Amino acid sequence: MHIKKRLLLPFVCYFLSVSQFFHVCHGDVGTAAQYSPPYLPTACFGEDQTQFPSSNLFAAAGDGIWDNGASCGRQYLVRCISASQPGTCVPDQTIQVKIVDYAPTALSPPSAQSTTIVLSETAFGGITNIPMDSINVEFQQSVLPPLPPIFFLYKLITLSFQILQLHNFLFIASCRV
Repeated sequence: MHIKKRLLLPFVCYFLSVSQFFHVCHGDVGTAAQYSPPYLPTACFGEDQTQFPSSNLFAAAGDGIWDNGASCGRQYLVRCISASQPGTCVPDQTIQVKIVDYAPTALSPPSAQSTTIVLSETAFGGITNIPMDSINVEFQQSVLPPLPPIFFLYKLITLSFQILQLHNFLFIASCRV
């Protein structure tokens, strides 16, 4: 019985550390449109060209996420979940966009009115296969900058190593008792 308890602790620790990489919860659901250049000036940063990420993955916030301008500079993870035409969404493709404008006052009109978010042409094309006026999206605010996949692998290996060290320490400590 004592051996089973000793094996349970490392298993629970490992499970908890690995579970940090997989999230069951999802974001909010809304609609997205696209808009084309000219993008300047914006409601968030005016004429500043440096506001746009080099990837051109940016967006204008609709009323639902505008938050009286507090959304300026926020990062959102956006994924196409459905559209009126089957095959529109790129399966399992999520992009990260930066909010740089307010959709109702954007210089360029969106392809559809009153959407949750209006994506740049590049961003919209990154999650759709077929040109559409609007799509249904899942989105959530991202609090961290995008990280390369190798970072997650490194973190997993580091956590696993720490758990093994803890397990060895507990094993040695239990042998001394």
